[in-house]
Formats: sequence, structure tokens, C-alpha cells
Amino acid sequence: MFSLLLGIIYVAFISLGLPDSLIGAGWPVMHTQLNVPVSYAGMVTMIIAGDTIISSLFSDRMTRKLGAGMVTALSVLTTAVALFGFSISTQFWQLCLWAIPYGLGAGAVDAALNNFVALHFNSRQMNWLHCFWGVGAAISPYIMSYALTHELGWHAGYWIVGILQVILTIVLFVSLPLWRISTGSQAETNATSKKALHLPEILRIPGLKIALLTFISYCSLEAIAGLWASSFLVQARQVLPATAAKFASLFYIGITIGRFLSGLVADKLGDRNLIVLGSLGVLIGVICIVLPLQQDYFALFGLVIVGLGCAPIYPSIIHATPFNFGAETSQAVIGVQMASAYIGSTFAPPLFGLVANWIGLSIYPWALLLFVILLLGANFKLNQTIDQQHALGK
Repeated sequence: MFSLLLGIIYVAFISLGLPDSLIGAGWPVMHTQLNVPVSYAGMVTMIIAGDTIISSLFSDRMTRKLGAGMVTALSVLTTAVALFGFSISTQFWQLCLWAIPYGLGAGAVDAALNNFVALHFNSRQMNWLHCFWGVGAAISPYIMSYALTHELGWHAGYWIVGILQVILTIVLFVSLPLWRISTGSQAETNATSKKALHLPEILRIPGLKIALLTFISYCSLEAIAGLWASSFLVQARQVLPATAAKFASLFYIGITIGRFLSGLVADKLGDRNLIVLGSLGVLIGVICIVLPLQQDYFALFGLVIVGLGCAPIYPSIIHATPFNFGAETSQAVIGVQMASAYIGSTFAPPLFGLVANWIGLSIYPWALLLFVILLLGANFKLNQTIDQQHALGK
């Protein structure tokens, strides 16, 4: 039965990735039909990100009250409703309206699922589950492409993904009894029996602020690396646009493949070692990009190495949360971590863009270097703090 539940969670992680790349894939057509500037995509994604942060912060209260299974089912249902709203929108303000439930559903399910997996499954499964998120994120552009090339329109792309989310919602509601097997865990019984923490109380947990810096550093690194890779290669290294686009996409493929490979060794190496090895991999990749060589091969393959290095960091930080902060507070902590993740991934790329507009895109590898050094330093300090707390029996 537990294996069946794990299979359902794998499908749920695919569904997490499905909506994430739809806007980017469809926006070149969407903005012309909606008669708005191309830059308005940022307004929609900011609304989604803002609501995702809010629902992540409230995920602890919702999960304690309803359980991880019910929160997941209701969140996917909310996302499905929002996708259908997108599919019938004919005005830009309607997209902004439907972006609200879109973000609220995404944040709650992300935090609930990640905490459930961190509590009940090993590091291998956490890495492979996040690999399946990448599968979902890779599938949706093909769905949108199918809708556009077959003259069905961008609305149909959202409609198709909405149907997939509805099917998953039904599966999740039917599977709710399977989720209740987790209540046999003493750690989770203690967790749900305790009162939900307020944000100031959560932030006072020893080591949490350092953990949030670790998370923000990583998510800023990943977001900047992925969004600005192609522009850097073209403008700063004079790489052909087609070649740059291919290697920019290989960054995300590197993350997906890297998470599969990390899963093979995760239980042997452990979360801490995976975070350090991944960060060192990113550092090696950044050094390859920085090297002032006439040949572009080092910069191109350096980008792929950065993706491979990024792969285990996010899932390993999440999986280590119950060990670092205790199962009784892990849902609250992961909710705040998810919020910090979205803050980093939302605000770091445009801030980098402003700085790059002033200095130039040649600062791209140096920005990556800054964040990977912050990541390594914060992670080292976090491990020291957690070890001290465990030594004191806290």
C-alpha cells in the first residue's frame, strides 16, 4: 500500500511541474492576442509568486488541520480550477484574477508534499521525486506547442493541462485513505498534536535564519543561471543564438538527469554530502564559464556542469529538514523555506537584470560565484549550529 502511495506522489510531483512552464511557452502568442506588451508576463508571474509565498507560510496550519493528503488534493483542485480559468480568459485582467488561485494552490501543495516525503521517505526518493517535477515542467511546453501548431490556440494548452490536473485530483481524493497510514508514525503524531507556530516563533528556531539564507542563495543561483544563460552566451561570449538556446535548455536537462543520478547514491552519501558535492560541482562549472578562453566549449559545458551540480541541492536541503529542526516543526519550517525559495527565484533574476543593464552581462558568472559561495558558507554554518543543538540534546 505504501508503494502505491509513493506512485501517486510521483504523479503528483509531475503535476507540480506541469503548470510552471505553460506561461513561458504560450506567452509569445498570448500577449499578442490579449493586446498587451510582452513584459506583462512578469505581472502574472509576480501575482502567482506572491500568492505561492502566502500559501507556503500557511501550509503548516492547513496540514495540521486537514492532513497532507487532503491539502494536496484540494491544492491540485484549486490549481486545476485556475488553469480552466486561464483557458477561458480573453482579457489580461482575467489572467491576473485566475493567477491568484493558481499561486495559492501551488504553494500549499509544494510545502505539504515536500514535508510528507521528507518525513516518510529516504533521500533517494526525494531526489527522484524532484526529478519527476522536471519531467512535468518539460512536458507542458510540448502540450502548448501541440495546441498552437494544430491551430487549437493557447487556450487549449491550458485546457489540456487542466484536464490532467482534474484526473489527478480525482486520484488524490480516492487515495486519501492511503495517506492515513502515515499517522502511525510517532513523530507525525507529535507534530499534529502540537499547536501551529506563528511566523515569529518559527523564525526564532535556532539555525532557521541560516537555513533560509542557504535556500535563498540556492534558488537565486538556479533562477539566474537558467534565465540569463542564453543572453550571457550570446552577448558576452558571442555564441550563436541557436547554440546558446540549446545549452541553456541543457542546464535544466542537467538538473533533471542529475537528480536521477543523485538518487542512486543519495542514501549512501547523505544529504549533507550531497549539498556540498553539488555546490562544488556548481563551483567547477562557474570556473569553466569564467575562464577567459577563446574557445566557447568550456563556457558551454560549464553551464551543463552547473545544472548537474544544482541537481541534488534543493531536494537534499528539504529532506534534511526533519533531522535539522525536528519532525514536530518540519512542516512549519518547510513552509517558510518554500516561501524563501520563491522570494529568491522571483526577485533575484530581475535584480540581476538591473545590475547587468548597468555593468553588462559579463557579470553573469560572477553573480553565480557569489551565490554559490554564500550557499557553501551558510550551509557550513547551518551544520555547525545543528550539531551544537543536537549535542545539547535540543
